[in-house]
Amino acid sequence: MPDSDDEYIQDVSDDEVGAHQVSKATGPSTRRAAGQGARGNGGWEVTRTWENVVEGEDGTISGTVEGLLEAGKRKRLLKDTTPLQRGIIRHLILILDLSTAMTEKDLKPTRYLLTLRYAQEFVTEYFEQNPISQLGIIGMRDGLAVRVSDMSGNPNDHTSHLKTLREQEPKGHPSLQNALDMARAALFHAPSHGTREILLIFGSLLSSDPGDIHTTITALATSHITASVIGLAAQVAICRTLVSRTNPALNPDEAYGVALNGQHYRDLFMKATTPPVTAKSSDPSRRMNGNTDNDHDGGGSKSSLLMMGFPSRIVESAKSLCACHSRPSRGGYLCSRCSSKVCALPSTCPACGLTLILSTHLARSYHHLFPLRNWKEVSWARASSRRKQPGCFGCGTHFPDIPKISKGKEIVTIKGRADGNREREKDAGFAALGREGATTAGVSESGRYECPVCKMFFCIDCDVFAHEVVHNCPGCQSREAGLEIEEVQGGELNGYQELMDAQAGRGRDEDVVMENGG
Repeated sequence: MPDSDDEYIQDVSDDEVGAHQVSKATGPSTRRAAGQGARGNGGWEVTRTWENVVEGEDGTISGTVEGLLEAGKRKRLLKDTTPLQRGIIRHLILILDLSTAMTEKDLKPTRYLLTLRYAQEFVTEYFEQNPISQLGIIGMRDGLAVRVSDMSGNPNDHTSHLKTLREQEPKGHPSLQNALDMARAALFHAPSHGTREILLIFGSLLSSDPGDIHTTITALATSHITASVIGLAAQVAICRTLVSRTNPALNPDEAYGVALNGQHYRDLFMKATTPPVTAKSSDPSRRMNGNTDNDHDGGGSKSSLLMMGFPSRIVESAKSLCACHSRPSRGGYLCSRCSSKVCALPSTCPACGLTLILSTHLARSYHHLFPLRNWKEVSWARASSRRKQPGCFGCGTHFPDIPKISKGKEIVTIKGRADGNREREKDAGFAALGREGATTAGVSESGRYECPVCKMFFCIDCDVFAHEVVHNCPGCQSREAGLEIEEVQGGELNGYQELMDAQAGRGRDEDVVMENGG
């Protein structure tokens, strides 16, 4: 067989033929496909990002790499820290697309395998951030809805079922209507004091439904079930209708995201671990009729009392059956009301229905209501005024040395902020010595980040650890920082006292009462 010649194109116009011809690059940094004008300004472009890498004075690019990594960490941390009322007792159904569309390899290794890996990470992070919440998993395969795991508060149950999906292959088309109907049935009996949520991972561009899916969406909105969607291919009209109908007070773009790459996909996944903001009911008929019952109302229009038990762990001399799984075990927890034994917490007593948790679970959920403030970037001028702190207050890591430059100062005005114009002094000589990669917004040029309350300096790793793991500032929690505040503020703990007063005021407004089951 002779060697193949040029590509054969049949029954196409001259414009389409030109679109298949690729020309050589003429610019130093990009290459574009010829004939892109024939396709409505569509084309492809490759940007040479390596040209942005700048060598440091030592001849290496380590400074640039560290700056880019630091910029990525700060991008995840810089978020709104306004205290809002959130539903910390959540009931979430995770719907996974298990159709043939998940065999695509635009996300490595495949959409299917990457989704299963991120789903396991999501389950772990979900219960870490929401220890007194419930989760269930549903799959869409071959036009049917498959129950992967039942609603449960034990992350091990969900991860074990997700691991079994790796042995199966994606098959058929997804059925969005069947999956939503099954999710609605699972959330129908969720208690009124918790949220009802659906997180849909949709990789297909179609849905094979047996009936009118708009009827199902109307039923979800009536049951006050909110839905969020993560798309892997493109935005689908029915998915946008789903999020707009079930989240009337929310911008659809906030509840419907399309993954651009693997990291963006993970960020969208982990975004769902934060409890949603509780919106008050705005239905005028409910107020006119005096109906403020919170039953089947995910809007949280009225606070309700919730009784919880805080049992202690026991170790028996002989094995006995637990009330939750009927499995023999020596250890467990006794219900504070009926003394039935359960294996793990948090859970609901199978005998009397009392919610059983530990005090640490409640404390871990509390940080969503009062998030830790974002730490401020420290300029070289600010760092030079605090030379007595050479290292990070949290881990003790030595900060970069302060350059020995003494020049005039300039006043820089930052505009366009919510708090109005703000002026800060910045040494003009220090500005020219900024670290590589520190020009990104939110990245400190000196490698230091300052807590606005205790005025202590921290490194980027402690910044990430404090905001994502412990949710507390080490400086504010230590006595040494308190002494430092007195020294900086002349003995008046203004910032610290204002924070404590604000938290005390919000604490007085709490309407949820937790009681021991006794």
